Amino acid sequence: MIERVRAVLVTADDTMLVIRRTRPGIPEYWVLPGGGVEPGDASREAALHREIHEEIAGKADVVRLLHTVETGDERQLFYLARIATWSFDDRTGPEFSAEGRGEYALEEVPLTLEGLDGIDLKPEEIAHVLRGAIGAGSLGVEASL
Repeated sequence: MIERVRAVLVTADDTMLVIRRTRPGIPEYWVLPGGGVEPGDASREAALHREIHEEIAGKADVVRLLHTVETGDERQLFYLARIATWSFDDRTGPEFSAEGRGEYALEEVPLTLEGLDGIDLKPEEIAHVLRGAIGAGSLGVEASL
């Protein structure tokens, strides 16, 4: 099974960092930073830290596993994390130099229902989970840090 790790990266201003994906012939959409777990990664959390470093040159404190999505032969693990530092200009991930991958733009979105409603976050299941947690006041990033 292919495993991917992604993070809901909450900033000090209670926004979350998302990547707006623009690809030819496809409506733009947003994803959470992260990527595949590689054989050399010591753990899933180590893979997440590596991916955050590659994609946004960031450092984050992982709070907890938030949700898992399984489809076919792929498992995506979504973590809740507090992002301390980031610099999209210093990203190093191999996907940024690959031809035909489209554009990646880092954005801050309010961690509110209105903020989520303003973007097409993929996969839809994590957007639904976030809406439910925000609506219920149970995301818990503040209480966990």
